[in-house]
Amino acid sequence: MTLKQAKIISIIGIFILCFIFHFVYDLIPSIITSIFFPVNESIWEHQKLIFSAVIGYGIIDYIILNKFKIKYNNFFTSLFISALLIIPIFLILYLPLYYKIGPKMFLNISIMLVAIIIVEIISYYILKAKSFKNYNVISLILIIISYIVFAYLTYNPLKNELFFDTEDEKYGINNYNI
Repeated sequence: MTLKQAKIISIIGIFILCFIFHFVYDLIPSIITSIFFPVNESIWEHQKLIFSAVIGYGIIDYIILNKFKIKYNNFFTSLFISALLIIPIFLILYLPLYYKIGPKMFLNISIMLVAIIIVEIISYYILKAKSFKNYNVISLILIIISYIVFAYLTYNPLKNELFFDTEDEKYGINNYNI
């Protein structure tokens, strides 16, 4: 197996994890699951979902790369950059269409797949680069900080439409309405 083949498998794996991760909090509601998985249907909580899917599949990817002895560099840097970049890439593609035609499941899923493909291409090139090696530890720390931010914003959401769950008409995990 080559690095390119592993990244193609990653696209499929991340895509599948997005569907699984969408329901984890509903099945196992807890403080822990609220940090990693969406607690409502807001746009923001779905960014946590795709971030977690990239990070979650990163664990599997790490095992695959090492099991098949695939050469790579900068694994954690690649993982963090991919997980972080998927958020603005998704939003840039999604928000104009969302405001124009509203939420459409097929469109959401298609945009999610396109965003995953883009970040896995970026990941491929970072894994091949030799210039990011010193950033792996910093990247691990930034992943932890990202989840602290996700946790904070889940329990203390901003009062704007990115954080508003239109289905339940609420913000964040709290039971209060607008």
